[in-house]
Amino acid sequence: MFIDILRQNKNVSILLAVLRVYLGYTWVMAGWGKVANGKFDASGFLQGALANAIGEHPAVQGWWVELLKNLIIPNIEVFNVLVPYGELLVGIGLLIGCFTKTAVFFGMMMNFSYMFSGTTSTNPQMVLLSMFILVSAMNAGRYGVDGMIIPTIKDKLLAQKTKKIKDAA
Repeated sequence: MFIDILRQNKNVSILLAVLRVYLGYTWVMAGWGKVANGKFDASGFLQGALANAIGEHPAVQGWWVELLKNLIIPNIEVFNVLVPYGELLVGIGLLIGCFTKTAVFFGMMMNFSYMFSGTTSTNPQMVLLSMFILVSAMNAGRYGVDGMIIPTIKDKLLAQKTKKIKDAA
């Protein structure tokens, strides 16, 4: 019942739009700060994550350490570009409600990667709010670009399917 309300209620879509814009603003500010500075380097953060993987109660799990050592750190130049522009693009997508589910999914992936690296900050809050947007399906993008474009695309696809069925008959 709660999921149906998240997915269909027009009043809830207003609340979801507010959450979406808040998350979008948060991502844009994080990404823009890194892009505008032009000197973003994640290697110090990643070395800190490796340091948090030792001790009696490590904050970073072994499998994540292996991923950092074998994939991310050797390709740090790529990640130094992906992180700031990824944050910026996720934020823009959420702000304008374009590809909302895709943007929130990739935002959650970044939040989880930060948490896997031993950082808390606002990431748990952002994941929790993102879950509401992700579960709400199209309702979170109703008052955004998705709400304007998706119905048109669905109508055209449905019209093409109907035409193919009539042609086949």
